[in-house]
Amino acid sequence: MIFSYYPGCTLKTKAKSLDIYGKKSAEELGIFLEELPDWQCCGAVYPMAGDEIATRLSSVRALATARNLNRGLVTLCSACHNVLKRVNEDMKTNEYIRTRVNNYLEDDIQYNGETEVYHYLEMIRNVIGFENLKRKIKYPLKGKKIASYYGCLLLRPGKVMQFDNPENPSIMEDFIRAIGAEPVIYPFRNECCGGYITLENRRLAKEKCNTIVASAIEKGAEAIITACPLCMYNLEVNSTELKLPVYYFTELLAEALGVK
Repeated sequence: MIFSYYPGCTLKTKAKSLDIYGKKSAEELGIFLEELPDWQCCGAVYPMAGDEIATRLSSVRALATARNLNRGLVTLCSACHNVLKRVNEDMKTNEYIRTRVNNYLEDDIQYNGETEVYHYLEMIRNVIGFENLKRKIKYPLKGKKIASYYGCLLLRPGKVMQFDNPENPSIMEDFIRAIGAEPVIYPFRNECCGGYITLENRRLAKEKCNTIVASAIEKGAEAIITACPLCMYNLEVNSTELKLPVYYFTELLAEALGVK
């Protein structure tokens, strides 16, 4: 099965492990992720202004390219997924935005929200299935206690993202069980790490990260997994008081599948 794949900028630089092991693991599971040709940066932050058209264009071009290839579009980065999913919803439901965006685009690119956008974890859950993933595992991570860190962008706004229950998600815990490890449930797994304020208010970002890590440790976690490069940076750099190994979820997936 082939999906179009939008890697985003950070997966080509600081977050190469998220990208490399995601693609290797997908191939092992019978999924080929074909990178979109000539993709551009999605902007990393969803434009909240309803009349902000230009910053939506690169996302729409990516979505339209996937549609023209008759494929769903898979993302790995939480920030990219948030932007693409929300812009896609704009193009489906907001006539004001849709009309003005399409006025910028060439006639053969006109787009109305037809592409199905998946986060990689959604692809595993909805297309492969966790039971099928479990059967593919060669080296189950038995005895490892892993905490999921969802952060903000995968879950919110819940009505648009439709990723999981934003207050009590379970998809990453189901993933952890499928690769043979034990998920650790802790109170701060879906709370903000302060990613977007780390430059202007480092003290507050550190406070948030230390709270998250302390909560995971208190519940017995030996490591944390995430899907967000910004969360990865924040949890590694700003959790100064308590240290816990932080991995991209694709790293553990590749290890369990035997392709790392």
